[in-house]
Amino acid sequence: MKAFRVLLIAAALGSAPALAATYTVKAGDTLSKIASMYRMEPAQLMQLNGLRSTTIQVGQKLNVGGTAPTTAAAPAAPAAPRSSAYVRAAASRFLGIRYALGGTGGRGIDCSGYTALVFRQLGINLPRTAAAQWRMGYAVSSRNLMPGDLVFFNTTGRVASHVGIYVGDGLMANANSYQGRTVIEPLFSNPYWASRYIGARRVLS
Repeated sequence: MKAFRVLLIAAALGSAPALAATYTVKAGDTLSKIASMYRMEPAQLMQLNGLRSTTIQVGQKLNVGGTAPTTAAAPAAPAAPRSSAYVRAAASRFLGIRYALGGTGGRGIDCSGYTALVFRQLGINLPRTAAAQWRMGYAVSSRNLMPGDLVFFNTTGRVASHVGIYVGDGLMANANSYQGRTVIEPLFSNPYWASRYIGARRVLS
């Protein structure tokens, strides 16, 4: 009889339902938080659900691929808002998204769409185009660049046709049409960008 009960318990455990492949958004959730719970990058979650922005609504159902959520770890102390690590972490959340002219989200993104997406993670709404972003904040010299400064280039013969984000250590994050995706790459040590650089604007306080 005891052996029979053990078999029943084992059968019940074996027939437990599989983890749901969807997640219902709750109050206080962010796309990054949900992606972290299911061991994926925010960009992957956006692509999985065809999202064009990081905006989500309470009650919205997201496809999470049936991956088991991770146990929440104690939150680390936040980095200083102007630190290279803080800005680079925000920019890195959306690396590897394919380049698409006029794109603003997971299915494809262009340079100003990428900067706007990253800056939303930093609590700032940027206008849609590189030319409009060129009019934001105030000018800073190349020798005074800080992580989070927007860096601009003339790549088409008109002012501010390309924009990236300075992330410190002589690097910038941008949606690169030549490489076909969002990347972090050298700024002034790259002859292409150095010869087309027109200035930087500081939007973060």
